[in-house]
Amino acid sequence: MCSRLTGMAMLMIFGLTGTQPARAEYGINFPPPAADVAQEIYDIHMLTMQISTFLLLVVFSIVIYSIYFHRKSRGYKADQHFHNTWFGNWSWVIVPALVLGVDLTIAHNADAVLKKIWDVPKGEKLMDVKVTGHQWWWEFDYLDHGIKVESRYIPKEQSGDLYLREVDNRLVLPTNTKIRFLHTSADVLHAFWVPELAFKKDAIPGYVTETWSELNREGVFRGQCAELCGTWHSRMPIVVESVSPEKFQAWVEKQQALKVAAAEEASADRTWSRNELISKGKELYNTKCGACHQANGMGLPPAFPPLNGSPLVSGPIEAHLDIVINGKPGTAMQAWSSLNDLEIASIVTYERNAWDNNTGDVVQPADVKKAR
Repeated sequence: MCSRLTGMAMLMIFGLTGTQPARAEYGINFPPPAADVAQEIYDIHMLTMQISTFLLLVVFSIVIYSIYFHRKSRGYKADQHFHNTWFGNWSWVIVPALVLGVDLTIAHNADAVLKKIWDVPKGEKLMDVKVTGHQWWWEFDYLDHGIKVESRYIPKEQSGDLYLREVDNRLVLPTNTKIRFLHTSADVLHAFWVPELAFKKDAIPGYVTETWSELNREGVFRGQCAELCGTWHSRMPIVVESVSPEKFQAWVEKQQALKVAAAEEASADRTWSRNELISKGKELYNTKCGACHQANGMGLPPAFPPLNGSPLVSGPIEAHLDIVINGKPGTAMQAWSSLNDLEIASIVTYERNAWDNNTGDVVQPADVKKAR
């Protein structure tokens, strides 16, 4: 106990003298809000901190005054009958009443703001975005535009200082537009949380819940999954990019053009070469499969078995296609039927020829179409 107190004292001394980098960052606070409701939450937070700081100063002033002027070295003798005085009797009522009054003042404002967050505006045109949590990535469906975006964290060698704070595909949203978010999950509990947007909402399997927001400025806002959802919970960052309505429309048109091009490529009646499929498959594998099964194919047993040397990968192609398309119930292996025939053919071809899996097999989109 003595050594622990000594260590704490040394840490405080060094921090105050500046001889060690132990001083705190005084600029830390909630991030600047990007929505009107978020600003109201921020204002309540600041009001709470102001009241708390005032009460802290009052209490510490009384304590310091009492310690200094009522100490034994000044000859002060403790009042053994203080509890029988008027203040001694009524302080048990007055002090809690004052504290309750402060709490109710804050709670009244907070209740009004919460109603604004949870009650989605009725009778207005809103832009709908479906948010689906997965282990461990996010899926954003722009229901009004026919666009789907998969968002995953970027490895440290690519993200640098923004490791676990940056993603490959951001959630792009327009300013000055009321947006309704529909939250759900494909596996376990997740929680969508971006402080600048004002809310944190659980994503529950089998349920769809809703929140809304209206961004009032452009910028990049970072959040994360706020529900412990498994081994790689920390690898579920959220990055919202707020842009003007004009820029958003340009982005929508670009995404729709890419979707059409991908569909045309996948439906093309052609035979792909082994090298072409492996090249496409490697990129897709690293994006969609590498998080669980690792870039080297060694997986994370027992939850995520290795694919390198796997009997499944080196066995019949039909079984390999079945588990990729339909998943495996009761495990973390989800169904990837949402991928087109070319994407699945590329991934399976890559897995059967990567690492030590030298099967030489080539899976064509037509094989996937037949297996569906």
